[in-house]
Amino acid sequence: MKKQRPVNLDLSTISMPATAKASILHRISGVALFFALSFVIWAWSESLSSPQGFEFVKSLFTGFIAKFIAWGAVIALLYHLVAGVRHLLMDMGRFEELDSGNASAKFVIALWVVLAVLAGVWIW
Repeated sequence: MKKQRPVNLDLSTISMPATAKASILHRISGVALFFALSFVIWAWSESLSSPQGFEFVKSLFTGFIAKFIAWGAVIALLYHLVAGVRHLLMDMGRFEELDSGNASAKFVIALWVVLAVLAGVWIW
């Protein structure tokens, strides 16, 4: 077997289909949820510890950084949820063909963008 084969290390030149982008975003959103969970658990714990803790967490959420972190956690959850429903449908035999798979991936990404904007409006 010949060991020489083409090597393309410049990822910006590779054109990925929508299904690959949706899959990568699903994995990224899962990792983001894992890390966002620590912030959410801390905020819940602090807010339930005492009335002063609740007021402290409430005052934190008036700042831009806390709202941005909350928005990031919400949009990660939204994407993971929407893409997870797509994967469940694929497990039932839907969207397994190339055309329908690409269309469903584009729909999931577009729906997520709309939901992310709505979440931003809701948080701010």
